[in-house]
Amino acid sequence: MQVSVESIGSLERKVHVEVPETRVTSEVSERLQNMTKTTKVQGFRPGKVPLKVINGKYGKQVRNEVVGELVRTTLFEAINQENLKPAGQPQIEKVDAADGKALSYTATFEIYPEISLKPSDKLKFEKPSCEVSKDDVDAMVEKLRTQHRKLEVVERAAKKGDIVNIDFEGFIDDKPFEGGDAKNYNLELGAKSFIDGFEDGLINKSAEEEVLLKLKFPKDYGKEELKGKQVEFKVKINNVNETSLPNIDKEFINKLGIQKDDEESLRIEIKKNMEREVELSLRRQLKDIVFDKLYSENKIDLPQTLVTNERERLMSDLEKNIKQQGADLEKIKSASEQIITDQAEKRVSLQLILAEIIKQNNLKADPKKVREMVEHAAAGYEDPEAVINWYYSDQKNLAEVEVLSLEDNVIDWVLEHANVTDKPCTFDEIMNKGQTAG
Repeated sequence: MQVSVESIGSLERKVHVEVPETRVTSEVSERLQNMTKTTKVQGFRPGKVPLKVINGKYGKQVRNEVVGELVRTTLFEAINQENLKPAGQPQIEKVDAADGKALSYTATFEIYPEISLKPSDKLKFEKPSCEVSKDDVDAMVEKLRTQHRKLEVVERAAKKGDIVNIDFEGFIDDKPFEGGDAKNYNLELGAKSFIDGFEDGLINKSAEEEVLLKLKFPKDYGKEELKGKQVEFKVKINNVNETSLPNIDKEFINKLGIQKDDEESLRIEIKKNMEREVELSLRRQLKDIVFDKLYSENKIDLPQTLVTNERERLMSDLEKNIKQQGADLEKIKSASEQIITDQAEKRVSLQLILAEIIKQNNLKADPKKVREMVEHAAAGYEDPEAVINWYYSDQKNLAEVEVLSLEDNVIDWVLEHANVTDKPCTFDEIMNKGQTAG
C-alpha cells in the first residue's frame, strides 16, 4: 500500500492511498468462492454452483462491497502509518476502483494541533478567599427575618418601606407593551425593583388612588425594544401594607428547620450553611479564573471541524431554551451567532488544553473524589442510595462525574505550580453581591 500526505493548511491534510489490485482481487475471489458453497441458484445443487456463475451474477456487487470495506480499513492503516490524529470524520473523494488497476482514493481531514503550553510557573493568579464574619451572619439573620415578615393593611398613605398591592399597565405611544402590566402585584417601596420614578411616584398615595406615572426606560434597560423609551404607567393602589419582622424566637427558629430553639444555635447553623455556600462559590469562581487564564495564555490553532460541532451543539441548546421561553427564535439566534462562535472556540481550546495537561502530568480522576461528587449530587433526591447505585451501575453513568473530577484535578495542579496570591473578599462579593441584603 502506498501512502502520501499533503499539507493543505495548518491543520488540514490530504492523504492519497493506493491499494494493490492483487489485494482487491484476492478478497473478491475469496468471497465469491465462499458463496459457491452457500448461495442457491436455480438449476444447480446447493454447494455445487460454479464459480463462473457466481461471478457473473454477484461479481460486481461483491467487488463494490470489498472496495468500500478496503477504503475504510486501509485509511485507518494509512492514518496509523503516518502517525496522524484526525480531529473529525475524513472526507473520501476521487475513488478509482476500475478493474485491473490499483484501488486509489483521497481523504481530506483536519488533525489535532501540536500544543505547546505556557509553563505553569509563569502563570499568575489572584485566588479569592472569604471568611464568614459575625456581621455577615447578622445580615443573613436579618434577611431571613425579612423573608418571613408579616404584612398588615394600614389606612394611611404609603411611605418608603411599605409594600403596596397594585394593578398597573404600561403604555408606549399610547399602546400597551408586552410585559408591562400586572394585577395584585406586591411592590416594596424603596427596593428599586422597578425603573426610576415608579416607586417614588407611589409614596404618599393611599388605597383606591389611581396614579399616572410618566417615566422613561433607562438606556441600558434589559429589553432592547424598551431602551430609552418614554412610558406611561396607569397604576391603581389596592392597599397599603406595613411590614413587621418576626422576633428571633422558638417559632421563628423552628420555621427555618433548626433542631435547637436558641438563637446561638440558629447563628451557628446559619454560619455553617454560609460557609458551605462560600466554598462552592469559591470553587466555581476559581475554576473560571483558571480556565480563563489558560485560554488567554495558550493560543492554539483550532480544528474547525471541532469548532463547528461545538457551535452546533450550543446553538441547539439555545434553540431549545428560546422555544421553552416562547421568545423570538430567529432574532435571538441572529444576535447570538458571534457569541456562540466565540464560546465554541473557547470551549474547544480549553478541551485541548486540559487534555494536554492531563496527558503530560498523567492526571486521573480520584475515585474518592468521584464518590463524594456522586453523593453530593444524590443528596437532593428522595432516595439518595438509589441514585448512587444508578451512577455505579454503569461506567457510562459515571463518565460525566469523572470528567468534572478530572477538571478539578487540573485546577489543583495548575494552582500548585503557578504563582498564586491570596485575594480576601467579603461574603457579598463572593456570593454575587446582595446575598445578605434584605
